Amino acid sequence: MTENQTALKESIGTAWDRYRERMPELSRAYDDLSAEAYAGGAVKAKNKRLMALCAALIKGCRACILYQTDNALRLGASVDELLETCGVAVSLGGTMAAGEATRLMQYLEEKDVFGSPGPE
Repeated sequence: MTENQTALKESIGTAWDRYRERMPELSRAYDDLSAEAYAGGAVKAKNKRLMALCAALIKGCRACILYQTDNALRLGASVDELLETCGVAVSLGGTMAAGEATRLMQYLEEKDVFGSPGPE
C-alpha cells in the first residue's frame, strides 16, 4: 500500500504546530529566518523553493519535499519545473534522490496536477 503523502504532510504540520506551542521563541526565529531566506530578491522566490526542493530530494527530507513542492506550486512552478528539479536532484544524489522523487510524484498525483488521463 502506498503511503498517502497528503495525510503525511498534514500530520507533520500538526506535529510542528505542537512544537511551536512548546518552543515559541525558537520556532519564531526559525520562521523569521525562513521568511527572509525564501523572499524574492536577486533570485525569485519560486526558484529558491525549487533549489530547496532539489536539496530535500538529495537529503531525503520527506517534510521538506512535501512543503517545498507545495510552496513552489503556490508560487507558480509548473509540473515540468518540478520534474526537471527532480532530474537535477537525481543527477547529484543518484538512486537515493530518485527514490525520493517517487514521493513527489505520489504527492502530485494526489493533488491531481497531471489531470485525468485521456482516452487510449
